[in-house]
Amino acid sequence: MSDFRLEPDLLHEAPADPFADIIAKLANEIFNEGRLPATSVDTLPSSEQFQPPVAPPTAVAGVPSNFSRPSAPTSDAAPASSQGSNVDLSGGFPSSHNPDAPPPVHPTVVAAEPHEDSPGSGTPQGSHVPGSSDSHEFGEPTFKTWERRNPEQPHSLWETGTPDSPSENDFYFLQHVTPPSSASGVAFPRANASAPFTSFDIEGVRRDFPALHQRVNGHPLVWLDNAATTHKPQAVLDATSSFYGRDNSNIHRAAHTLAGRSTELFEAGREKVRQFLGAADKKEIVFVRGTTEGINLVAQSWGRKNVGAGDEILISNLEHHANIVPWQFLAEQTGASLRVIPMNDRGELILEELPKLLTDKTKIVSVTQVSNALGTINPVEEIIALAHARGIPVLVDGAQSTPHIPINVQAMDADFFVFSGHKVFGPTGIGALYGKSHLLEEMPPWQGGGHMIKDVTFERTVYNHAPEKFEAGTPDIAGVVGLGAAIDYMFRVGIPAIAAYEHSLLEYATPLLHGIPGLRPIGTAHHKASVLGFVIPGISNEKIAKHLDQQGIAVRGGHHCAMPALRHFGVESTVRPSLAFYNTFAEVDLLIAALHQLVRH
Repeated sequence: MSDFRLEPDLLHEAPADPFADIIAKLANEIFNEGRLPATSVDTLPSSEQFQPPVAPPTAVAGVPSNFSRPSAPTSDAAPASSQGSNVDLSGGFPSSHNPDAPPPVHPTVVAAEPHEDSPGSGTPQGSHVPGSSDSHEFGEPTFKTWERRNPEQPHSLWETGTPDSPSENDFYFLQHVTPPSSASGVAFPRANASAPFTSFDIEGVRRDFPALHQRVNGHPLVWLDNAATTHKPQAVLDATSSFYGRDNSNIHRAAHTLAGRSTELFEAGREKVRQFLGAADKKEIVFVRGTTEGINLVAQSWGRKNVGAGDEILISNLEHHANIVPWQFLAEQTGASLRVIPMNDRGELILEELPKLLTDKTKIVSVTQVSNALGTINPVEEIIALAHARGIPVLVDGAQSTPHIPINVQAMDADFFVFSGHKVFGPTGIGALYGKSHLLEEMPPWQGGGHMIKDVTFERTVYNHAPEKFEAGTPDIAGVVGLGAAIDYMFRVGIPAIAAYEHSLLEYATPLLHGIPGLRPIGTAHHKASVLGFVIPGISNEKIAKHLDQQGIAVRGGHHCAMPALRHFGVESTVRPSLAFYNTFAEVDLLIAALHQLVRH
């Protein structure tokens, strides 16, 4: 078959965005304490020809069900670009002209950076006494103000202060996200009015991601493989490069200046993750390679201690293999069994079955918050409440939720929570496990080596406290620095603004995708994040993905490490476009036009 190419190049067209008013309305609802404006938003006329075979999601990423999206026409031709103008979104920060606005969902601090000309500022103080309760061999790191050498870099700047109490609201992704006070007594910072974006500037966001500005097979890259991994803003690239170029040293290992710098940057990254997840104490944050390692750590450390023969481990039909296989390992090792929460044909868990599955034999529940293959947003708060009513702890896989919606593990009441840095625009090979402090302290170490010990003799070893006892050896220090920069960037854009914008993209794309002749959507839950899985009977998924690649459009074709979930729908694989906040309506148009082209020929 000959190659088909899209003309003209729609990525360079930028007429006025017809959806600006709609996104602005959604943002106003979010940041106006949930009050709807008196006037309604006009919608574009619906196409009389469009009748989607499956109803599009009505509450994606927790946006109110009464939010009205314009219907999108279907056409074999590429639709007009709607990449266009900036959208008035506050980015989740207090507005400089509105001092009564609610504070950031997850405010952050910037890592301390000792200056060479500050006497003693870079040298760790104190001594380590084997067997003491100190977490760090040279004392707790301090956090000082970071004066950026290059003010043009897109990092956040923060002032110390106490934010106002946020107002209550009814939106799913803003429920229970009041940031907790720091257990260490550090006041939550207030965003500097000069730092965050004051509008959702999609073109400005895209300029921050160098990888987006390349051509693939003669076309501008359209990256729609975000559920697999995300691209990195320049701030992340700069942070990791700066660490290796200036601050590189092992942590907690010496009394010299570079060790002090490295340690402070590393522990500042831990504090940023704490705020990102809404944890009570940074010692509840354990750095791991990613979600997979975090789940394995809990299964082998907590699980080997608490699960035995005849016990049950409860997961769901929606899980990624990373939340299935580690529990199978544990079941084989202990004689326990694995039980599964079923799902319906929309890809939603059948929660009516959950009380029957929670028994005296159930020792732990482990569920994903957002399905990587279907995009389903699970009601994890309800699952946790039901499990806790029977005294059962719950692990939440947040790999696919953290890029799209605000998280607060305390409000969620999760016992464990895991996520990966590369899914939230940070480096690969770094992630974090959150665990309630009493659970982490009771758990034995998983791996042995340096740093996780207090004292070692040939007769015995005294282990460090959490989180260090789970961080044997030299960690990915640069990865932690890069992850902290990625969190800074997400805070600056505003996670509620990200959720609102991505919702508008998904609501725009869903009916257009369903309008492709013969296309079968896989996963049509009412509550969804930015995943658009499908198959087209008669055309292999590999052929679809390769055809899209010829147009510069990157999507994932395969089983997405979720074979049981896909087999529920009678398929072994799907094509999975997945969205992020740097994608545009014009890129959705290119995807739809390329699929029409393929089906037509």
